[in-house]
Amino acid sequence: MLKSYRAELFLALGALTFAFNGVISKLVLQGGLSPWHLTEIRTTGGFLATLIYILAKNPRLLRATKRELPALICFGLFAVAAVQALYFISIERLHVSIALIIEFTSPIWIALWLRFVRRRQVSPLMWWGVTVGLIGLVLLAQVWRGMTLDGIGVLAALLSAFAMAFYFLMGESLGKKRSSEVLMVWGLGVAALAFAIALPWWNFPFSYLNTSIDLQGRFANNHLPAWALIIWVIVMGTVVPYFLTLTGLRGLNASTSSVIGMLEPIFAGIFAWWWLSESFNQIQLLGAVVILVGIYLADRSRRSA
Repeated sequence: MLKSYRAELFLALGALTFAFNGVISKLVLQGGLSPWHLTEIRTTGGFLATLIYILAKNPRLLRATKRELPALICFGLFAVAAVQALYFISIERLHVSIALIIEFTSPIWIALWLRFVRRRQVSPLMWWGVTVGLIGLVLLAQVWRGMTLDGIGVLAALLSAFAMAFYFLMGESLGKKRSSEVLMVWGLGVAALAFAIALPWWNFPFSYLNTSIDLQGRFANNHLPAWALIIWVIVMGTVVPYFLTLTGLRGLNASTSSVIGMLEPIFAGIFAWWWLSESFNQIQLLGAVVILVGIYLADRSRRSA
């Protein structure tokens, strides 16, 4: 039975590991590292880890034709680097809940792209899955609590949603020809190069790596060195979840995958409650259930197609 849901399982585990990484990343950021430098070391570390693995396994897998290069470069720039950079810009100017709900409109843009650009038929059940899932996200994020909306912040969040849609679409397309590991090397490598150009490594605050970080919440007054948490962010927060999501994309279409990706804020809320004592209220719990219903409808639409 698990074999028939293999792709869904990979995507759910990817959402789980991405969500837990949110707690670890929050500790790192509150310790004094900027979001930009964290993203830079995250993409660079993930790139080096996957590159070493591929070089040891079979270096020839990294070869790309001139025809493939534009797509692979675009995947790294937009599907990896842009998603993270634009999200950070949006949360600097908006409430996180507002930025989150705007970013997770990506399933709508995917469905519209497939219907009106690719001219593919999108089943009514998929539309219901997307709609129900987004309603659940509104409830979970409690978006109505936002006070003001900054124009640049809204634009950045919307562009991040487009970039996330691009990630699912390109991941589905490239995953038919390339393994998950190779896509990770190219995507993270291009992103790391882009950040290295924007933020030269000689300006990186390496002294931060020896900072002692308070684990807060359930583990308050316990400390770990910053470098240990950053290693977690690189391995368990980047390499592992990217591998899981890209592997899942090879077995599902982009529309269904993007809706299953809505599990991430649910898992993030659970981890924040367990570790940092940030609890769900009744409305948020309702939102979590509604999201699960949306995911179920989206998956049923794929299986009945």
